Amino acid sequence: MRSTLSRTLAIATALLALAGCGSSAGDPGGQTLRVGTLADAPPSIYLENGTFTGYDNELLRDIARREGFSVEFVGTEFASLLASVNNGTFDIGSSTISTTDERKKTVAFSNGYSTGFTTIVTKKDAGLKEIPQFSGKRLGVVQASVQDDLASKKVPGAEVVRFPDYNAGFAQLRNGTLDGWVVPKDIGQKYLDQNPDVPLEFGYTVETKDTPSAFAVRKDNKELLDKLNRGLSAAIADGTVQRLHAQFFQTEPLPAELAPGGPGLPVPNPGL
Repeated sequence: MRSTLSRTLAIATALLALAGCGSSAGDPGGQTLRVGTLADAPPSIYLENGTFTGYDNELLRDIARREGFSVEFVGTEFASLLASVNNGTFDIGSSTISTTDERKKTVAFSNGYSTGFTTIVTKKDAGLKEIPQFSGKRLGVVQASVQDDLASKKVPGAEVVRFPDYNAGFAQLRNGTLDGWVVPKDIGQKYLDQNPDVPLEFGYTVETKDTPSAFAVRKDNKELLDKLNRGLSAAIADGTVQRLHAQFFQTEPLPAELAPGGPGLPVPNPGL
């Protein structure tokens, strides 16, 4: 009896050890990876009927399928997302993350999967179309976003008000607490389309093609980074990126680099 029990425990221990090896950090094959994302930024990232979806997240699901791993999406605030990827709370960040040099100090980025514009949404007929006109105005931003950088560094004299998510800022713009709400243009367009009776419009708009959106991973997880880039390249080549872009961005043209046969949007990661 004791001998049989010992053999059983030995076999169980060996199986557990093998299972642990299969889910070790740096080997995303066959794993379920935790993905930090937002719930309120359509059409890129949002929650619909209890499921995280949007262009970014559906593309990541496709890449995961190609590369043999699964994803579990977890809602979070943008301000803490990159730190949570860096400390291992999340394996991947999926949140229309612009690939700035400053952010590359914290995480590594996949190649880019979209480009876009940043816009300042204002009350209709406010006449706020140029940066100098926003001096002395209250500008809302999502904390730690590229839009936070723009408002803080490129709009002299503006009072920057920071929020954890997009819905809060739109609400305060509507009630007059803010003069402008700085957001990615696609998010602003989606809000205007869904709320046609709200008297809002685009003010100042600037292209952000030099910092394409990409998935974030830990700087030491090159294997996962390679999987994301390989899956993304395949999704560009077979037209999946084109199809998803048309599904979620119905009024915006697909960047030529992301069309089938295109070179993609390479994102260099210093030191990797």
